[in-house]
Amino acid sequence: MAAMTSTARPLLSRRLAEFGTTIFAEMSALALSTGSINLGQGFPDTDGPEEVREAAVRALRDGRGNQYPPGPGIPELRTAIAAHQERRYGLSYDPDTEVLVTAGATEAIAAALLALLEPGDEVIALEPYYDSYAACIAMAGGTRVPVTLRPHEGSFRLDLDELRDAVTDRTRLLLINTPHNPTGTVLTRDELTAIAALAVERDLLVVTDEVYEHLVFDEAEHIPLATLPGMRDRTVTIGSAGKSFSFTGWKVGWVTAPRELVSAVRSAKQFLTYVASGPFQYAVAEALALPETYFTAFREDMQAKRDLLAGGLEQAGFKVFRPAGTYFITTDIRPLGESDGFAFCRALPERCGVVAIPNAVFYDHREQGAPFVRFAFCKRTTVLEEAAARLKTLTA
Repeated sequence: MAAMTSTARPLLSRRLAEFGTTIFAEMSALALSTGSINLGQGFPDTDGPEEVREAAVRALRDGRGNQYPPGPGIPELRTAIAAHQERRYGLSYDPDTEVLVTAGATEAIAAALLALLEPGDEVIALEPYYDSYAACIAMAGGTRVPVTLRPHEGSFRLDLDELRDAVTDRTRLLLINTPHNPTGTVLTRDELTAIAALAVERDLLVVTDEVYEHLVFDEAEHIPLATLPGMRDRTVTIGSAGKSFSFTGWKVGWVTAPRELVSAVRSAKQFLTYVASGPFQYAVAEALALPETYFTAFREDMQAKRDLLAGGLEQAGFKVFRPAGTYFITTDIRPLGESDGFAFCRALPERCGVVAIPNAVFYDHREQGAPFVRFAFCKRTTVLEEAAARLKTLTA
């Protein structure tokens, strides 16, 4: 077999050279090779509602979605998404022109950034951020400008002055995530009002990732940014069935936005997957119409699991930032005499048979995230109990 022709230029585009293999692939492989409990990657270990799963089976058997669905998504799902936004938040969207179904939230983020950015545009993102944000900004030729959430009184908080100072004449877009992965912060009404005022003042677009909208705990409230004055016309809101109904493998996400923004995002999305998840779209349309009792029970179950794992982590010696939303807990490993999250996470499977994720991978400023480690609690109660028992051996 002939050798590949050599070239002076690297094969991988410079825009992607910094990213490499994701930490999730590395840590999941480590979990498999060591037989560890994987609290790294954020996916449930049980399926969502049986009636939703059966709706997908029914669609398959009835031949609905087995061929290409419509490019914007099936009408039933777009109508269900619009009804969900109206019912829960009072946001009115035309299902024909202001709703777009995507291959999960990840494609929605990619399509939005590819559509709305020109090379050199600056994008402000809340750091730490979901790892696809940085890659998608890079693929679009944009420049990411992180604004760091910092620990304050038991949670991670946004410095609004720092956010304002980060805006320049080159800023095109704010990329906001609330409830926030990985810190579990839920932005308050005052914080969101300040973000909205800044966006209006500086005429900025906003892409807001709200995939954990149904997972807010205690007294926290999820407030879509698009509900605030002046924001509906400049906001691309992203949602996901995977996080709300525990079917992450189905990859059904969506965008709601004004017609002009949806049209732009659709122009990019059609050249990514074009369409995906045909039969699952019919099932998600039914899922979005589930009664409020489902969403209440889902939230209460996750909150109980949060408290179970948080208590176990505290007993094991971690400083725990108890999240107000999502299904992740961020911890500080310095009380354990550690300071390097990468080294700690790579050694943890051998030390006690548990896998976690070093938060530093979510930072441009790696030193800011060095002592923080993220654990996922979207697992069965028995699994979390066993993980907590194993973690206690760290200080035994």
